[in-house]
Amino acid sequence: MTPDAALGHALALARSPRTPARAAPPPRRPYPWTGTPLALPATAPDPDGPVDLDHLLRHSLRARPGTGGRLRPAASAGALHPVRAHLLIGPGCTLPPGRYAYDPEVHRVFRRGPAPHGAAPGVIAVLTATAERTAAHYGHRAWPLLLLDTGHAAAALALAPQGPGVRVCLDADAATLAAAAGLPPADRWQRIRPGTEAEHPLAAVQVTPRRTQRTAPALDRWAALPLPHRTRTPARPPARPCGTGRLLELLGAATRTEPTWHPVRRPATVTGRALLERRSADPATLGHPPDGDTVARLLHTAATAWSGGPAWCAAVAHPAPALLAPGHRTAAPYRLARGDARPSLAHWAAGQLWLGGTGAVLLAHGCPSDALAPQIRHDHLAAGFAAGTAHAHAAAEGIAARPVGSWQQADLGASLGDTPDRDWVLHGLALGAAR
Repeated sequence: MTPDAALGHALALARSPRTPARAAPPPRRPYPWTGTPLALPATAPDPDGPVDLDHLLRHSLRARPGTGGRLRPAASAGALHPVRAHLLIGPGCTLPPGRYAYDPEVHRVFRRGPAPHGAAPGVIAVLTATAERTAAHYGHRAWPLLLLDTGHAAAALALAPQGPGVRVCLDADAATLAAAAGLPPADRWQRIRPGTEAEHPLAAVQVTPRRTQRTAPALDRWAALPLPHRTRTPARPPARPCGTGRLLELLGAATRTEPTWHPVRRPATVTGRALLERRSADPATLGHPPDGDTVARLLHTAATAWSGGPAWCAAVAHPAPALLAPGHRTAAPYRLARGDARPSLAHWAAGQLWLGGTGAVLLAHGCPSDALAPQIRHDHLAAGFAAGTAHAHAAAEGIAARPVGSWQQADLGASLGDTPDRDWVLHGLALGAAR
């Protein structure tokens, strides 16, 4: 079976009503990095100074104290936190240049090697996904959630910097990303790092100092460095590759062009405080509808967060039940269809019945059934990125929000009378009234 055929079959299965076969959840593995964990230097806020890595990671990926090890405020594939960050640090940061791995539970980094000569100023965060725990819980529905979660993590990192100079890449080849981060390819992982779980690189975020001329990320220079071999001795038998991991390998290799780096600007109202206070809201808090202007603003944010990503619309019940599409630029949304879509969404979203009475739902949709691997990867990563951006914007405006990642039989196009199998719901963000 070709990679595209294998992914097409996996996509159809993930969208089917078939109930996942769940396995016993494996315990969380310890982080495998060796050496002494290094504290991130805390500095006075200075948008014109070096990239403040403590601020960047504290406002994006750090585990929140008092939340039982929750690693991010955004939803994370059932709070399983499969996404990790490797930092490629050049000059102009608050840590010396080099390769590092970040442990969000202790908010520390592990140095894993030097930086190459001519490394670009600033930091490149390579985001990887581990499949074992998510696959045990969600079965054949796991891999789209892993892509969405990686997009959320990319958005968290992209929104955290205090100044401009942020770019995000969702289409770099996994082999290049792995080599740049000092990670072995998946087919050699167990031989080089026995007993540890393979990490699958899927995205990267670059942050440069404000007063530095923006340069190309130059991942190939990092990839030319030798592979570090030090690893923690495993305390349990070697990990067995799962089918979800193989799908992530295929998706990581799915790229048509040279890596593209998109500039990012966070919504004007999003502050550091909003990023820290953002939460995946309890469904019980989402029963009152936000006002129309708020829905329009958040829909515009989701639809414009990633150029060329999937389309977005909003299911609303107030003032009249309808499905709304974003207007051009700052124009008001226009009506795609009359009627209340929320009961259908509750059925499609793995039977999450609370969606039938939620205030409003933003929906990412696209990725036809016959999409090739690069589009499958891109549409899911971009949907996660846009939902993460809209979630932060909602938090800044005091709006409770909850991402919804699992969707079955959610053929939105067919439900609106269009050609079946062309326009599927990929992701959602449920909204409530202002707190």
